[in-house]
Order: sequence, then C-alpha cells, then structure tokens
Amino acid sequence: QVQLVESGGGLVQAGGSLRLSCVASGRTFSRDAMGWFRQDPGKEREFAAAISWRGGGTRYADSVKGRFTISRDNAKSIYLQMNNLKPEDTAIYYCAIGRDLLTVAAGRSDYWGQGTQVTVSS
Repeated sequence: QVQLVESGGGLVQAGGSLRLSCVASGRTFSRDAMGWFRQDPGKEREFAAAISWRGGGTRYADSVKGRFTISRDNAKSIYLQMNNLKPEDTAIYYCAIGRDLLTVAAGRSDYWGQGTQVTVSS
C-alpha cells in the first residue's frame, strides 16, 4: 500500500502563486514517478505535471507549461509551484504515483491522494 497526502491548496487572486506538496509513504520502492492531476466539478480529471525520481525527467500539460514547475526531494515528496494562476486553474489537485513517467502522465497511476482544493478568483 502507498499513502499520498497533499497540502498547500487555498484561495488566491488571479496572477498569484501557490505551492502544493505531496508526501508519499508505504511501499513506494517499485514506483519511479509521481505527478499532479486536477479536476473541476463536472469535468474529467486532467493531467498537469509529472516527474521521474531516477532521472528527474518532467512532463507538463500545455495548459500549465511555463507557469507551473514540478520538483522532488530525496524523501519521496513532490511539489508543484504554480505561478501566474488563472481562474481556469481552479480545481481539486490530486497527487499520483506510478511505475514510470509515461504511466503517470497517462493517468494510469497505482495510487491517488485525496486532493487539495485550489481556487483562483478573478
């Protein structure tokens, strides 16, 4: 089993910044990548960003490229620095973990967190 706990969501004005964190614990040794997805009520969950532990490779959705930065530390935690936030970034943000970068980016993660709400006001 793997547990993922997100934090850092909140309310911010358009143009502002937030930093999300996700801590993984449990049987993470066979899983090389983690990422962030988001979902607005009434819409499908969409990919935002992912990162590989071994090589540090990253992937971003076009909608967040240049504004969001995903990073990791040595303790199985990842972060999502979100700058120049827009009202359309409003969503619940979920952390995910999986076998590799492509698997996570494709939405085929093994485990998901409970999510953290991000609200951007105009």
